[in-house]
Amino acid sequence: MTSSTTINSDPSLPYTWTQTLADVTVTINCTSPVKGKDLEIRIEKDHLFVKNKTLNVVYIDGDFKDGKSIILELFKLKGQEWWDSVIKGHPTIDVTKIVPENSSISDLDGETRGMVEKMMYDQRQKAAGLPTSEEQQRQAIFEQFKEQVSTCLIK
Repeated sequence: MTSSTTINSDPSLPYTWTQTLADVTVTINCTSPVKGKDLEIRIEKDHLFVKNKTLNVVYIDGDFKDGKSIILELFKLKGQEWWDSVIKGHPTIDVTKIVPENSSISDLDGETRGMVEKMMYDQRQKAAGLPTSEEQQRQAIFEQFKEQVSTCLIK
């Protein structure tokens, strides 16, 4: 997971959570060490469930860190949006107060990265008074057309 925003917690919940635009990490702190066989975990399309079968305690979600914390990383299906809560109906946060981490062009998927690199190239070209990639492409097509016309005229 990439670096997260601040930890979002509410004392009434048995977990804390952090997020980036692409994923969510949920941490459940347990009072004693927990083993995988002690847990009932269901991850469904719209629902997350973790229960300690030994203690008959329902938490929320998980994967182990130090035996006392359960950590579950969720990758958002609709990336590039902030969640105001992890579970519908649980306390929400004000997403307008989130200050996102700085991102790098290398964090982008291939298609988006290509678009951003093209935009940056075109911006540099414009600033230098040079043709943009689109203008260069039009010029190349025009040159090909001129060459074809002159070839036809010579014959």
